[in-house]
Amino acid sequence: MKDIWTEKWNDRYSQNGFAYGEEPNIYLKEQLEKLSAGNILFPAEGEGRNAVFAAKREWKVSAFDISAEGKNKALQLAETNQVKIDYQVGELSKLNYRAEQFDAMALIYAHFPADTKSAYHRKLSEYLRKGGIVIFEAFSKNHINYNSVNPKVGGPKDEGMLFSTDEIKSDFANYEVEELIEKEIELSEGLYHNGTGSVIRFVGRKK
Repeated sequence: MKDIWTEKWNDRYSQNGFAYGEEPNIYLKEQLEKLSAGNILFPAEGEGRNAVFAAKREWKVSAFDISAEGKNKALQLAETNQVKIDYQVGELSKLNYRAEQFDAMALIYAHFPADTKSAYHRKLSEYLRKGGIVIFEAFSKNHINYNSVNPKVGGPKDEGMLFSTDEIKSDFANYEVEELIEKEIELSEGLYHNGTGSVIRFVGRKK
């Protein structure tokens, strides 16, 4: 990741309050409540709202982000909620996760640059055990139209960073698809996700 990305997220997460709120993403919450606790990984976890929710449900939580300010907020939120999370800062290639380390992985608005996002998905998939679950929610390519009408709904303005169902099928080809849909939803998450948007939702089980 380029320094410009790190600066962007450090700036956002250093502001007062939580950029996307303190409550977990609704889709993540619904899906995690169906599963037994185990080891879970949260890539691009920002200020920790989803990781902390999982920890409160007795998951052993690992998370990472390129933003040190995000980690600071996440550890603050974890302390407030009296839970522990293992949070690393850095690019994926420099982190020390192991093959088949995790029972689940949550990719919640983890928008990577267009030229790396598929490679990231495939690398992250190596850390998930066979039978492990991916929970994914992020903005679809159609979301660019929603963002142009209402910038407060958030999301990348670069269409290449947005997702299609075909991309998800390709990136997670070795998964049994439990759900894969594009859907219009109403977002109310902190300061930066507010209004109507278009998302891809995916739950897959690694074969």
